[in-house]
Amino acid sequence: MTDKTYNVLFLCTGNSARSILAEALLNRMGESRFRAYSAGSFPKGDVHPAALELLRELGFETNGLRSKSWDEFSGPDAPKLDFIFTVCDNAAGETCPIWPGHPMTAHWGIEDPAAIEGPAQREAFERALHYLSNRISLFLALPHDSIDEMAMARKLKEIGRSEGATGGQETGA
Repeated sequence: MTDKTYNVLFLCTGNSARSILAEALLNRMGESRFRAYSAGSFPKGDVHPAALELLRELGFETNGLRSKSWDEFSGPDAPKLDFIFTVCDNAAGETCPIWPGHPMTAHWGIEDPAAIEGPAQREAFERALHYLSNRISLFLALPHDSIDEMAMARKLKEIGRSEGATGGQETGA
């Protein structure tokens, strides 16, 4: 086992809900072995209030969470990314920037909880958090230091087809 810290970027079009939840989850669950980021192709500019509320209630640190463009991660000063996961079908179908270092990519699409209005929205955010938590748990259980690239790619795609998967693209990052 190495001391490498893996950088992971979660992408969604608006970067206000799903990708933010995934960033917070991996930063907690990855126990400093993983550093998570999130971004969007067309960021909304604000994190969805229901995402922040749920994370705060569960004891997550939310101060650094913000809606930002994926352009922040494609320049020469950006962290070297090891993995990129799209979590919405729109982002999976978009033409992404050229990522330095050729990170491994997969599509982990789930329904957008922000698209649900009214009293059911809270449950939609909880469900999204549950699906993302399950996928991140599966991801963390992989032997990152010893698995070959083809096997890793296959496993990442399998994770994307787990409970709650939407019918989007295989990969788009």
